[in-house]
Amino acid sequence: MSFSVNEINNIIGFENYKNQSNKDFNFKEISIDSRNISSQDLFIAIKGNNFDGHDFISDVIKKGVKAVILDKRKEGLVPENLPYWVVSDTIEAFQKLSLYWRKKLNIPVIAITGSVGKTTTKEITGEVMKNLGKIKISTKNNNNEIGVAKTILDSNTEDKLLILEMGMRGLGQIENLSKFSEPDIAVITNIGSSHIGLLGSKVNIARAKCEIVKYLNPKGVVIIPSNDELLEKTLNNVWNGRVLKISVVKNKKNQNHNIDKKNLIVGLYDELRNLIIIEDKVFQISYRGIHNAFNFLFAYAISQEFGIEFNSYNFFNVRNMQGRNRLIKKNKAIILDESYNASPESVKACIGILLEYPGNHFLVLGSMKELGVMSTQYHLEILNLINEADIEYCVFICDLNEEESIKKEFSSKNIIFKNDKSEIAEIINSRTNKNDYVLVKGSRYWELEEIIPYIV
Repeated sequence: MSFSVNEINNIIGFENYKNQSNKDFNFKEISIDSRNISSQDLFIAIKGNNFDGHDFISDVIKKGVKAVILDKRKEGLVPENLPYWVVSDTIEAFQKLSLYWRKKLNIPVIAITGSVGKTTTKEITGEVMKNLGKIKISTKNNNNEIGVAKTILDSNTEDKLLILEMGMRGLGQIENLSKFSEPDIAVITNIGSSHIGLLGSKVNIARAKCEIVKYLNPKGVVIIPSNDELLEKTLNNVWNGRVLKISVVKNKKNQNHNIDKKNLIVGLYDELRNLIIIEDKVFQISYRGIHNAFNFLFAYAISQEFGIEFNSYNFFNVRNMQGRNRLIKKNKAIILDESYNASPESVKACIGILLEYPGNHFLVLGSMKELGVMSTQYHLEILNLINEADIEYCVFICDLNEEESIKKEFSSKNIIFKNDKSEIAEIINSRTNKNDYVLVKGSRYWELEEIIPYIV
């Protein structure tokens, strides 16, 4: 990456450039992290939820940075001899720079969103597309207005493809992410119940996810599941371009022969052998479950847009992600680590995977946040499913108010309620035997990964 002062001026505004002692130098990197910055970099002071970059301006100046971009209300933090730009919104400035860089790179951009499965789909896509060469993929939780821009700016001229994950907390946010990334291919994995407490309904969730097409290349394509009527209806209201659908079936008899197969990719999922069959091609991925078969189909659909050819058999060993799709062998128990987050749809999918394994099944479940007024209803649905399934014992951690609300309509001798994590590992350890399976699943709020080291 390299930006000149004139390029920054064109993007940020000439009138915003102060202390113009030098206009002839270039910046090696654009950084928002004061800890990892060099004297060749431009520092942007961004205020996030848990930090304010303006607090570290003195630190970056000591490290010899060439210039900074900061909020005009904080202008007094910069010494007179240091060039700087003042703006009303440093995050917006950061995004403008990322869009400029995205256009300068001129490589295909894939944007992935959805209620569940977007991170796994992103990782599988990276694995499937690696034949193209060097690929830039968003990492960790870089799926918001700061993280997406950072991923774009971290890309370089060696990259052949950019894969972005896009999350949201409300209406308008994905539209903003689309605005400064201008994707060529958009994937919407599904419309689920996540964020229903914030947005009020699945209709609004669908609208929020479909914002991804606002700045999509008009010649691009949107890839969606074929079984989501709400998503399809919502998308048709905002997108007139090409739509490609994917479908996963467990039995050839379930295939609908009356649908338009020109715009549909169907995969047959062999649950026993964990194989996905597409026409005459056979694939295997390291993740189990029909929901991961869907995630693979999204990746495969993307690969076909690039004309990637496969041999008759392919195995894709997708890297383990913290808190997702991880199988951990302990001295006694075998843990299915799905601790990163939870929604009604993802909990059901993970219970299905748990039950595929032989032996006794245990569950540590953290309550699902962001469900709003629907919280009790969704939790009752999940708890009744657990109660009826082949699960020996479940520890359900929730707030006291959640517990009281649920217990008005539910009770079970095999499900115990807890309001903190302190005793969970001990309870599970006292009940499991050698090679029993324990699923750990819960909202990010509970940070259930913290109990995993204590399960034996």
